[in-house]
Amino acid sequence: MMSEINVVPYVDVTLVLLIIFMVTAPMIVTGTIDLPKVGQAAQTPVAALEVTIRQDGSTTLRRNTEGEKEKPIGRDEIVAAVKSMGTASDMPIIISAEKAVRYEHVVAAMDQLQRAGYTRVGLNLRKE
Repeated sequence: MMSEINVVPYVDVTLVLLIIFMVTAPMIVTGTIDLPKVGQAAQTPVAALEVTIRQDGSTTLRRNTEGEKEKPIGRDEIVAAVKSMGTASDMPIIISAEKAVRYEHVVAAMDQLQRAGYTRVGLNLRKE
């Protein structure tokens, strides 16, 4: 009885698999996402509405013009407050949130506005 293991077939299979992977790897298309850089961000539109979400849970709404005062609103009243300002569905709405605000609150505000038909909803950034 032979007590040796013949490893030649295992080496052959391994080399064939290596060659297959080497040939097919360059053909795999990887997805790229072209994210905007903060330095390239567009300026805030002049006639936009700004929804501000603070860390303490308060939410305010104001027009993005000088001298306009913030109007405190509840998190669930964002859409009603925007509609009460007599805005069109294509008016830009900018959401500004403090750094420590939970991301889910920002996404919830965006979702509420987009479900109400406001298509131009964006996030405000700080240039550094």
